Amino acid sequence: MSPGQRMWLVLAAGVQLSLAATAWTDLARRPEGEVRGKKWQWALVIGVNFVGPISYFRWGRVHPPQP
Repeated sequence: MSPGQRMWLVLAAGVQLSLAATAWTDLARRPEGEVRGKKWQWALVIGVNFVGPISYFRWGRVHPPQP
């Protein structure tokens, strides 16, 4: 693997880990009523490369109505 390829791999891995860590933290702190579906299922989905955390942030959270 060339140095450039290694750099992109490390960068992609860092982004993936950051997304997953942020999603798992949000999931752990969010009440059950603000999550669509079961929390344990979302915890598994978040583990799927980039798609999981992005899916959680897009479809997994319920936002309370704004006044």
